[in-house]
Amino acid sequence: MMMIFSMMLLTMMIGLLLMALASTISKKTFSDREKNSPFECGFEPKSSARMPFSLHFFLIAVIFLIFDVEITLLLPIIIIMKNCSMIHLSIISLTFITILLGGLYHEWSQGALNWSK
Repeated sequence: MMMIFSMMLLTMMIGLLLMALASTISKKTFSDREKNSPFECGFEPKSSARMPFSLHFFLIAVIFLIFDVEITLLLPIIIIMKNCSMIHLSIISLTFITILLGGLYHEWSQGALNWSK
């Protein structure tokens, strides 16, 4: 038992030593304003390198993802066709598509899909 404990301790010490050695070797010691600024052919930057983020674009991307996931939820209906009757399949499909179209109409009426404001 003592031999297993000593081997575990030795392994942990070697691992910690290697991690400490790797972290000290990989550290950059020289950092200045020139290296941290964006590169523009050797000239000083004329304006900020970061452009303002369009919140409207982000909202449209989120709406796209939500509707994309909902459309992928429609795909298992093909597999369900084997196991349930046609009336149940029609009710489930129409309910889901109605909810999807209701969400689309809501987004359209709120103006979230209008790109130019």
